Amino acid sequence: MDINKINIYLLSQVSKYFLLILCIFLSVAWLLQITRLFTITNFLHIQIIDIIILSFYLVPNIITVIVPFILIFGLLLCFLKLNRDNELIAIYSLGFGLKPLRNTLYFFTLLIIIIFVILNFFLAPSIYEKYKTNEYDLRNNLDLNKIAFSNFLNLNNTTILDFKKIDNEYADIFISFKDERENIVYANRGNIFSKNNQYNFQLSNGFKISIDNDEQIEKLEFLNYILKIDHKNITNNRIVDKNTFTIFDDLNSKNYLNISFKIVDIILIIFVVYLFYKNNIKNINFSIYNNIYFSASCITVLIINQILKNSEIILLNYTIFVFFVICISLLITNIKKKYE
Repeated sequence: MDINKINIYLLSQVSKYFLLILCIFLSVAWLLQITRLFTITNFLHIQIIDIIILSFYLVPNIITVIVPFILIFGLLLCFLKLNRDNELIAIYSLGFGLKPLRNTLYFFTLLIIIIFVILNFFLAPSIYEKYKTNEYDLRNNLDLNKIAFSNFLNLNNTTILDFKKIDNEYADIFISFKDERENIVYANRGNIFSKNNQYNFQLSNGFKISIDNDEQIEKLEFLNYILKIDHKNITNNRIVDKNTFTIFDDLNSKNYLNISFKIVDIILIIFVVYLFYKNNIKNINFSIYNNIYFSASCITVLIINQILKNSEIILLNYTIFVFFVICISLLITNIKKKYE
């Protein structure tokens, strides 16, 4: 039998199970995210179709997070099936040895890395930035009369609003805004509406506190007070989130830590495939114990990496710790194989 046909067959099997696990994981992750987004509609009365459209902007970013986990279970599921059907033994007995398996993993890993680089370095950050912008617009560019409670809305770059809705009337109105001074306004009740590109506040029974640059405090108590604040669209300014930075943004801002996050993600893909080859493929060992060891080792490394990425850590400490964990995992695997 031609070895190229075997390579194509193995590649199709690996790709099939990878896509199967991708669909399962992506569906679960997407459902969790859209459930979180639907909580917005409970009090902001946003149309469901807008939430569904918004959730699709999360898909590329979700994929970049779950790809290593998909690899773990996709490879296991695929080769468990091949081993159960004695196809691995058949390939080995044809005299090709492990070469078709090794070539398939090399090519598949290269293909995944190319797609992952395009997604993680360019597409996912750009699309996630659109998600953050659209989410902000949905949360804040709203008809205030339809909102049950505000949960500290950012009306613009300098204004935060919070209130309660009691029988369609505004109560416990809190406003924080900046002009030449920092101002805090509180009113027991009032009316809020948007007109002529301004937010209009008609407030009753409250106070206003203003703090100037010299930290001098002025307090005004009022029975009736009218406040007008201009619309200032925050979406004209880029939202600051490391997940919205492409590789070009990172290079321009010299954000080497974020670059290292992206590079380590690629290294972890290679790590998962290499550990699978060394732990499972090399000796064609798909025992329950061996499979649990492989999946547990990979998941542990991946979770530690995610924890480090979400913590306040410096570049040197991050790289040292991640590579230390990877080396420890490979060392334990070598010791384990030696005594088997």
